[in-house]
Amino acid sequence: MTILFEKLLENPEKTMTSIIQRVATGPQMSKSISYDEARAGMHLVLEELADPIQSAVFLIGLRVKRETDDENKGVLQGIRDNTKTVVADVDELVDIADPYNGYGRSLPSSPFLPVLLAEAGAPAVSHGIETVGPKFGVTHNQVLQAAGVSVELTGEEAGKQISNPEIGWAYVDQRSFCPSLFGLADFRKRIVKRAAISTAEVLTGPVRGRKKTHLLTGYVHNEYPPIYTMLARHSGFDSALLLRGTEGGVTPSLRKRGEFVRYWEQGEDEIVEADPAEIGIEQVNRLVPIPPALLPKKDREFGPDENNAEIAKLAAKEGLAALEGKNSPTSDALLYSASLTLWHLGRYDSVPDAAFVVREILSSGTTVERFRRAAGAKNG
Repeated sequence: MTILFEKLLENPEKTMTSIIQRVATGPQMSKSISYDEARAGMHLVLEELADPIQSAVFLIGLRVKRETDDENKGVLQGIRDNTKTVVADVDELVDIADPYNGYGRSLPSSPFLPVLLAEAGAPAVSHGIETVGPKFGVTHNQVLQAAGVSVELTGEEAGKQISNPEIGWAYVDQRSFCPSLFGLADFRKRIVKRAAISTAEVLTGPVRGRKKTHLLTGYVHNEYPPIYTMLARHSGFDSALLLRGTEGGVTPSLRKRGEFVRYWEQGEDEIVEADPAEIGIEQVNRLVPIPPALLPKKDREFGPDENNAEIAKLAAKEGLAALEGKNSPTSDALLYSASLTLWHLGRYDSVPDAAFVVREILSSGTTVERFRRAAGAKNG
């Protein structure tokens, strides 16, 4: 910790007042704050050392003003300071960072991506929370619960599960690795708008590999890739693959060519393209559709939709069927994301080469046994 950061924590009220006086003075007069100030502000929010109203103004003020790189890095570091990080006993690990607020308009397949990557020889972890705004969609937590997997692993337990070559993957929840941020779920609902927390929390990296950790995440809007790659480097990820995914997740459109962004170790960001048709995917929809009867109500109250539990059950059913070898939009979504990831990791020379192997793995049905071993690990 820097001397300035420590000094800022000595008088929480003075520090937060000073920050707010600069970041929340209107579109023309607001000023940026330093990395240390943003880090201290986030620390004060998480430790409940700031008044809740001031905490809300701090986060919304940054959002309205538009966060600078230093401010985003400071918020991320403030969260990382409060995150329990463990190192799994594997040389390399893929960190799958789907949006914590879940999926609202498509059936999520990505909760089953870690086990598929593990079956292909690439240990993987995903992380999240059961529900959080502003979308309150269907999350990894909800789908994995519906599929019989424990979502209450500690970081150490997740690390051991990943280190076990018979399993090789795990899910770890924010409740476990960053309890202070988890405790802000209701506060975040009350501030309504998406704050810098939503950008930063997916990049904390609660489980790391011994030698390298690779980030896999998604985006929709063009302004986000440079922010994510900047934060990924700050967080210590050795590489990153950002997929322009449906609903900002890690599943790209299943019906058209897309542009993606990546960096590898010390290299610069680069734009790459891929086409699902090149690996034999021919889908009418760009995403895995939700049955119309289960689609979220447009006029629902601000919060989780009443159909979320049923959607999670359906996603679990479709995901398990894909792991057993059934061809479906869900299996195509898994095929596409896994193939792109394995190519990015350098395991194969091209996405079609990776897809050939992944398709064989899915067709064999063996991945479901690996999934069941994880489901039984905690209970056993």
